[in-house]
Amino acid sequence: MHDAHAPSIAPTLAAAHARIAAVRPAAYARTRNALDGAVSGLSPYITHGFVTLAEVLAGVAARHPLGVQHKFVFELGWRAYFRHVWKHHGEGILRSLHEGPLPDDAYARELPDDIRRGDTGVPAIDEAVRALYATGTLHNHARMWLASYVVHVRKVHWRAGADWLYGHLLDGDLASNHLSWQWVAGTGSRKPYLFNAGNVARYAPAPWHSPGSAIDVSYEALDRMARQPVRQPPREQGAPHASLAPVEPHLRSEPPDALGLRPPDAATVAGRDVWLVHAWRLGALPAGLPAGTLVIGLLVADFHRAWPWSDRRWRFVGDRMAELAAECWYGDAAAVGAGLQGARSVRSIDELHLAPWLARWAECEAAPALFPPVDRQCDAFSPWWARVSRGLDSAEALLAVNAVAAS
Repeated sequence: MHDAHAPSIAPTLAAAHARIAAVRPAAYARTRNALDGAVSGLSPYITHGFVTLAEVLAGVAARHPLGVQHKFVFELGWRAYFRHVWKHHGEGILRSLHEGPLPDDAYARELPDDIRRGDTGVPAIDEAVRALYATGTLHNHARMWLASYVVHVRKVHWRAGADWLYGHLLDGDLASNHLSWQWVAGTGSRKPYLFNAGNVARYAPAPWHSPGSAIDVSYEALDRMARQPVRQPPREQGAPHASLAPVEPHLRSEPPDALGLRPPDAATVAGRDVWLVHAWRLGALPAGLPAGTLVIGLLVADFHRAWPWSDRRWRFVGDRMAELAAECWYGDAAAVGAGLQGARSVRSIDELHLAPWLARWAECEAAPALFPPVDRQCDAFSPWWARVSRGLDSAEALLAVNAVAAS
């Protein structure tokens, strides 16, 4: 569901709806693994709640009949499944769910400079880093290649790579990103994900092809490599490609001044009904807000000190938030709580990214869901999918179940 080389991604509902209208499910299913395939480009809009999974599926199904086992529906399921795992494990998703091919202490805890520079000498990896820095997006297949190289070839702990990638992604979601890295690492799956130069040649354009590199070996050799604590050396200093290395974008824990966010202000909300808009629910405001409700956009400093964003992502979120909210606040949790105390009522949509704080300040409605809830913890996708898709034969049937659950 990702773009390989996206142009400017406009932070508007119109842009999100245009992407939904452009989805061609048959082409998606046939070509999605190719870097120039018919991916949807919807991931930033889903991550930041411009559109829900149900709205995406309804928009696509209105134009194209879909079975519930269609690849497009299946991939929406992966996003929901990762949220299921996060709900049950909480901050445990930031630690290895179980041991991978090697013990955790066999892996380095810092991402090497040559990887951050996109100067490893493996074209598939260096092109992926360049695309990431240039666009804030990266095709899902390239994300898997990048993660597999970092963990299994260079023996860097998955958490170091996942944290770095999250910071640069426009669509970074802690569940999808970190659990995908765990799936590749083998700490969230039964076996490590491996790839080689032949796989790259099949799915990527020529500049990505990597003959003669560290990944130009058999899958058997890669499996042995993944299970031995021997690290592939970095590219030699002064190698020819060093002059072409991209500059890593700066990540910041505070918003750019140009966004004009204010500190929390108690006087503004005194005696008012308040609706909080946050970075993961930037879609249309709910119908039926009481007259005079003050809409406040909220970005919480405590979260961003732990998880800084690129300027591109700050602008994407901040510009849309300013469209929705009369007031936009940035402050630490204590200041936000104090600022909201005098409000008559405070409401919002629940969100796992803000779980330590949001429920303290607001009466939270459940986040919209596409798939039926699964209360039993599922630590693999297949049993979760079997439960949510049981008895459903079409996207329309799934949406009907969703509508009943939401009513």
